[in-house]
Amino acid sequence: MNLRVNKESIENVGLVIFDKDGTLIQLYNYWSRMVALRASLAQERFGLNDEKKNELIYALGVDVERKRLRSKGPVGLRKREIVIQAMIDFLRRCGLSVTYKTVDEIFKEADRISLHSLPELVKPIKGMHQLIEGLRKKGCKIGVATTDRTERAKLAMEFLGILDFVAFVVGEDMVSHGKPSPEMVEMILKQTRMKREETVIVGDAPTDILMGINAGLKASIGVCSGLTSRERLLEMTDYVVDDISKILVA
Repeated sequence: MNLRVNKESIENVGLVIFDKDGTLIQLYNYWSRMVALRASLAQERFGLNDEKKNELIYALGVDVERKRLRSKGPVGLRKREIVIQAMIDFLRRCGLSVTYKTVDEIFKEADRISLHSLPELVKPIKGMHQLIEGLRKKGCKIGVATTDRTERAKLAMEFLGILDFVAFVVGEDMVSHGKPSPEMVEMILKQTRMKREETVIVGDAPTDILMGINAGLKASIGVCSGLTSRERLLEMTDYVVDDISKILVA
């Protein structure tokens, strides 16, 4: 199977590994809602005023005024434990005595509440279903590698109706080293019994592209539907498109 990216052809592809947020689903919509929920629970728990709540949202990585995630995260880029620590650090700067366990409970409660709001949280990127179906029809295997937790990623895939088409999902809770380490890719290659020279990765962040490079994959495709500008992605890979609807199966 071949992939067409702009006017280039990537030939003999047997496995495509996707990032989740900003690649398959809308990045800002998902994480801005999750962070707002976490901040609301923290506000209730610790008696924060609205100003402090908004500052907490920013500290966790959401720029509400510009309606985008902050380029340095932590949310959307870093593993969950780092985002939890960001909330702990903020609350301690506010003079509150908090433990990791307390904030972890807030995050888990937000997870439980969000299960009832998946239609609002999980919005597919344009062309997602068509690309997944095109790959499936050609017999190409599909993997997902995400900074989200594996269980959360599977819930999103199931809600979108594509989980049955995904051979393996890896979240950061399954590995010792997150992106851009190749560990996630290595795990997917092992589980699918595919070779790196027939594998392509698709993602919106520099860490996705670097993960593909570090793993020695056939190609890394950058999409401009998430955190990163076209110019930044082009510094790292020749394959850059607006979004996954521009990746064609041939």
